[in-house]
Amino acid sequence: MTTRTQALVDALRARIVDGDLAPGRPVPSESELVAEFGVSRTVVREAMSRLQAAGLVETLRGRGSFVLARPSTESFGVDVGGLRSVAERVELLEFRTAVETEAAALAALRRDDDQLAAVRRSADAFARAVADRPADAVAADFAFHLAVATASGNRYLRELLGTLGEPMIAMPSARLRAGAPRAEEVVAEHAAVVLAVQRGDAETARAAMRVHLVSSTARLAGR
Repeated sequence: MTTRTQALVDALRARIVDGDLAPGRPVPSESELVAEFGVSRTVVREAMSRLQAAGLVETLRGRGSFVLARPSTESFGVDVGGLRSVAERVELLEFRTAVETEAAALAALRRDDDQLAAVRRSADAFARAVADRPADAVAADFAFHLAVATASGNRYLRELLGTLGEPMIAMPSARLRAGAPRAEEVVAEHAAVVLAVQRGDAETARAAMRVHLVSSTARLAGR
């Protein structure tokens, strides 16, 4: 039934995308869909339920189902590896600031003990990397931010950072030298985020992550 349900969902979604079913127009009745697709009424009802959950149709008692909106055919994507200029990197950091400050706040509220341990480990790994293995610093920095997003309990935040990957970390070569003063600034900023998440202080976690990313933007711009 699941396969038939999804096939019906895909068919109706395609009609909505193509404009065959325009916003405000009624969706074919249950009986019409049963006859056209050769499926059971249970399959039709499940398919309509999925379309409703996706915000594509609305069912009105006694009147039937109607198309609400045409879904976008575009998907969000950022070719982080293709960013070359400082201005592009700054824009990415501004985007990350908007996303990751909330991720840190949610992590403070929702993290479990294992997730907190993962955030701590990743922060410690970054501190060791900048002290002894600068070449590992980028991977360690990314692991820290991904651990915070994972601790938020929001899969979209985790998946977004996972999609951006290690190239999202803008780390000038000067910061990769062992003992570089600015590397120690990052270590301290990470520690402030960890402490706020550990304490369950959402507002402080949000502020600490903002300080970290805004400071990263300033360092990137050479300020």
